[in-house]
Amino acid sequence: MRKTFLAASAAMVMVSGAAFAQDTIIVQQPDPTVTNSTVVLPGEVRTYVMEQQVPSVVYEGDVVVGSPLPDTVEIHAVDGYGDYAYSVVNERRVIVNPQTRMVIQVLE
Repeated sequence: MRKTFLAASAAMVMVSGAAFAQDTIIVQQPDPTVTNSTVVLPGEVRTYVMEQQVPSVVYEGDVVVGSPLPDTVEIHAVDGYGDYAYSVVNERRVIVNPQTRMVIQVLE
């Protein structure tokens, strides 16, 4: 009888462990991009922009989040992400909305 009790106890421990394991959910998310603005870009956009080799444009005005880039500053599309474009202005990489040319983020 003692063996039956031990076997039943061992079975209960294994079953309860399996039940707990079924409640575990693993969610993988990309690392957040830490910047000076509140917009969090997809990691792929930031990586793409940082890897591109384009010449820097000299601009006399301030390049800050929320300000538009003038038409004289060439912007480049981000492949696969139509909501983002970029430029390098005064040696700083900036991400802009291609429709409005508004600066979304200045990458550091």
